[in-house]
Amino acid sequence: MAILLVAVIYAAFISLGLPDSLLGSAWPVMQVELGRALSDAGIVSTIISAGTIVSSLQSDRVNRKLGTGKVTAISVLTTAVALLGFSVSTAFWQLCLWAIPFGLGAGAVDAALNNYVALHYTSRHMSWLHCFWGVGATISPYVMGGCLTLGLGWRMGYRTVGFLQVGLTVVLLVSLPLWKKTVSSIEEPAAPSLPLAKLVALPGAKQIFIAFLAHCALEHTNALWTSSYLVQYRGVDVETAARFAALSYIGLTFGRFLCGFVADKLGDRRLIRMGLSMMILGLALVILPLPTEVALAGLLILGFGCAPIYPSIIHSTPANFGRELSQQVIGVEMASAYVGTTVMPPLFGLLAQHISIGLFPVFQLTMTLVVLGMSEWMNRIVSHRT
Repeated sequence: MAILLVAVIYAAFISLGLPDSLLGSAWPVMQVELGRALSDAGIVSTIISAGTIVSSLQSDRVNRKLGTGKVTAISVLTTAVALLGFSVSTAFWQLCLWAIPFGLGAGAVDAALNNYVALHYTSRHMSWLHCFWGVGATISPYVMGGCLTLGLGWRMGYRTVGFLQVGLTVVLLVSLPLWKKTVSSIEEPAAPSLPLAKLVALPGAKQIFIAFLAHCALEHTNALWTSSYLVQYRGVDVETAARFAALSYIGLTFGRFLCGFVADKLGDRRLIRMGLSMMILGLALVILPLPTEVALAGLLILGFGCAPIYPSIIHSTPANFGRELSQQVIGVEMASAYVGTTVMPPLFGLLAQHISIGLFPVFQLTMTLVVLGMSEWMNRIVSHRT
């Protein structure tokens, strides 16, 4: 039973990744067709992220009422409906409307699944599960790029991914009895409810929340603006840019697969440091005045470096802040991440529109250095506490 539940969780992580890179891949075409400004993609992204902030902060309460299985199934269904709504939208305001359920469907399931895995599985499994998130995030830009190349349009790209989500929803609904039986046999730690202010005041909490904010801001800025950067600054054609935007996700996915083999041996802290070092190297290759082929390789290295950061921060949460508080802390970590995805991608959109989209790799390097500084600060605080 436990093995079958792991398979279901893997499928759920694929579903989490599928929608995340669609908007960035399609926006160069959507922008022209809908007659919108370059920075308007940030408005849709902001609405999505705002919904995830609300639902992630409520994740502990929702998970107690419904259980992780139901939360996961309902959330994936909600995102599927939202994606199909995107596929029939003919005006920008409709995209904004469908972005609301899109965001609400993501936050609670993200926090619930990540906490469950952090509590009951090793760092190796956390890496491999997030590798499967990368599988979803890698598939969708290729789906969108294929639809654009075949002349089917961006709406067919959204429709195709929406139907994939519907299929995953069916799998999750069928597995609910299995989930209940398996989860009921596992003893969960007590979870006392603390006010948000007290959670933020925990030693090291502010630092890890800021680090998570910056890292997820980097990942989502990557997803939203890589295609536009390649098209408008590097002169790459739209279809090729949509496919190459997946490079960082390919590096992310393959990196998490490899990290799974060494995660238990190296530990979360060492993996984070190694990943950040690779991210700095990859961004240097993009920033330097080198051929476009080198910059594309830099995007791959950037994604490879990102691989261990998210899963390692999440997996180390019970060790850093206690198993009893992990669900609540991870919920705030998710909310912090979504604050970053709400504010930073549209902020960069404004910088790109009013200054230059060529600032893209410099912006990403700044976020990387923030993650490095905050995570090391948190490590010192936790080490002194223990």
